[in-house]
Amino acid sequence: MSALANYTIKRSHNLQPRLLSSLHVFSLLIFVILLTRAQITSAQEHDVPPEELENVGVTEKLGEFVSDDITLTNQYGEEVQLADYLHNDRPVILAMVYYECPMLCNLILQGLMKGLSELSWQPGDEFDVLAVSISPTETPELARANKENYLEQLGNPDAADGLHFMTGSEEEVRRLGDQVGFYYEWNEQTQEYMHGSSLIFLSDEGKISRYLHGIDYPELMLRNALYDAADGRIGSPMDRVVLYCFQYDSQSGSYVPVAVNIMKIGGVITLVLLGGFLGFFFLRERKSRTEYAT
Repeated sequence: MSALANYTIKRSHNLQPRLLSSLHVFSLLIFVILLTRAQITSAQEHDVPPEELENVGVTEKLGEFVSDDITLTNQYGEEVQLADYLHNDRPVILAMVYYECPMLCNLILQGLMKGLSELSWQPGDEFDVLAVSISPTETPELARANKENYLEQLGNPDAADGLHFMTGSEEEVRRLGDQVGFYYEWNEQTQEYMHGSSLIFLSDEGKISRYLHGIDYPELMLRNALYDAADGRIGSPMDRVVLYCFQYDSQSGSYVPVAVNIMKIGGVITLVLLGGFLGFFFLRERKSRTEYAT
C-alpha cells in the first residue's frame, strides 16, 4: 500500500470521531429547536381563552356616553331611569355585579366599601354609587338587603342617600353593559354568571371617564378617578395638588405617579421655602440696622 493510501486511511479514522461528534451536536440542536417550538405552540394554545369566555370581559370605552333613558328598578321596587342619577353635578361609580354571586361580586363591593371608608368625600354629596345586578331574576328586596349590608360595612349611615342598589330586565341591563363595555355570560354548568371585575366612573353627563380593574380600590385611586370624572370640580386645593402628581394608565387601569409633575411641585415648594428663608433673614437684618441706627 502506498504512503498516500496509508495517510488517507489514517486521516479518515481521525475524522470519524469528529464527524460523529458534529452529527451528535447537530442532532441535539435540531431536537432543542423542535422542543422549543412545541413548548411555544403549547403555551400559545393555553393562552387562548376557553370558548365560554370569548364573550366575557371588560372593554374600555373611554369618552363614550351611556344612554340616560336606561330603565332600572331601585331597592324600593320603584322604576327609575339612569337619568335620575345623572345631571346632578356629581360623578357616578358604576359597579355591575349580582347579589347572589358566590365570591367575586362580594369582593368587588367589599373592596369598594373599604376604599370609600377611607375617602373624605361622601356618597350623596360629592358622588353617587350605583350597583346594578346583571341577573334578571334578582329582586328589589334582595337589592335592599345588600344595600343595608354594605352600608353597615361602610360604617357611615349618612352615606345611605348616595348608595343605590338596582335590578333590571335582561334587555335593559344588557344595554347598559354593552354601552360601558362590560360583557358577561351565564354558565349553565356552574349555574353562575361569568364576568369581569371593574368599577366604571361616569361623569354627571354620563360620559365614561375611568375604569378601575380588580377587587382592591385604594382611597387614592378612588379619589383620582372621581376627581377626573368630575372634571376637577370636587375636592380642596390640597386635593388638586396631590392628584396632580398622579396620572391614569389605561394599560394597567390604575393611577401611577408622574415624575415630572412631582418634580415641578417639589421645585415650587423649594422656591417657596427658600424665599421664606431669605425673607426672614432680610427682615431680621433690616430690623438690626434700624435698631443700630437708633
